[in-house]
Amino acid sequence: MKLFQVFITALKLGCTSFGGPIAHLSYFHDEYVTRKKWISAHAYADLVALCQFLPGPASSQVGMAIGLSRAGILGAIVSWIGFTLPSALILILFGLGLSAIDVTSNKNWLHGLKVVAVAVVAQAILGMGKKLCPDKERITIAIITSVILLFFSSALLQISVLVVSGIFGVYFLKSTEELPHDPIHKGKKSVGFLFLILFFVFLIILPLLRTISNLMEIQYFDSFYRAGALVFGGGHVVLPLLQAEVVPTGWVSNDLFMAGYGISNAIPGPLFAFSSFLGAVSSASPNGWVGAILCLVAAFLPSFFLVVGVLPFWEQMRTNKLIRKAMLGINASVVGILLAALYIPVWTSAVFSAKDFALVILGFLLLEFWKLPSWLVVIATVLVSFLIYT
Repeated sequence: MKLFQVFITALKLGCTSFGGPIAHLSYFHDEYVTRKKWISAHAYADLVALCQFLPGPASSQVGMAIGLSRAGILGAIVSWIGFTLPSALILILFGLGLSAIDVTSNKNWLHGLKVVAVAVVAQAILGMGKKLCPDKERITIAIITSVILLFFSSALLQISVLVVSGIFGVYFLKSTEELPHDPIHKGKKSVGFLFLILFFVFLIILPLLRTISNLMEIQYFDSFYRAGALVFGGGHVVLPLLQAEVVPTGWVSNDLFMAGYGISNAIPGPLFAFSSFLGAVSSASPNGWVGAILCLVAAFLPSFFLVVGVLPFWEQMRTNKLIRKAMLGINASVVGILLAALYIPVWTSAVFSAKDFALVILGFLLLEFWKLPSWLVVIATVLVSFLIYT
């Protein structure tokens, strides 16, 4: 029963989570923390902070971790399948029938989806900020983090800011209250260690197998596994790595690559699902459905290994008093990271006119004050966008 609940919840999120990884985390917060109450706000913030440190798609990793906590390793798998399935199906079908689909004719409602993502992110940041930044010190950490990342944006700087915020928390965020700790996952360390070994074994063995074998399956798996294992900063950062793997080799033309990238930004779900499109349209066999599934699994497999491998150790680390103090600073910094992302890229890619701003305000009103679920607000916004953008 738990597995089915995890899958259905993830599937709903996969169908409604528009706006990229930062927006995904907002949708997750609304569903898993506010509505389902499967995880507390502090535990969720800790989890987001951890996934910011790990390579791979942060939002998908958070979903896997919540599925793992709820229903074990199978829970992590079905959570990933549910969240990824809608976008993967859309991208595969788009790739297979590219000439029959006119994306530009739907640009008005696609733009409406980007606009509502602004309201979703803003409402989630407000909710997280109230819980994670209750004093002037942590509000200051959040604002300084956002200012730094707005001026100098990079994945390495983001990790550095989190580390500095954690150090600040240890030395300066003194509190007489018991620091919040809510269990995420109590897995066995031996199992976690095994999955961490698998992560590195695949990373080392696949390039070696590629040199001694001409099988396209191995070449696909190596290229997409490395892209998923070595990228920090989320889905958009992986795109140059994928382009370097598939365009120069002649597997996918640059025009096809950019067409797939465009539709990936207009649909719900993880941007890493773009790998399924590349496998479907590849000029080298296997392609189509087989190539799509192969590339999709290879791109996400490192994240699965890391989440299952790291969480048992992370859970014990979180019980340490110094680390729990550090997490107060890190969680405040996470709010700052989301605040910076609210402007770039969420706001700057969606709000261009008074109509856009009005739609953002309407969405925020429905979410924050009328307490409507985010998926319903998304549907309502799409319907309104048909009226105001024509």
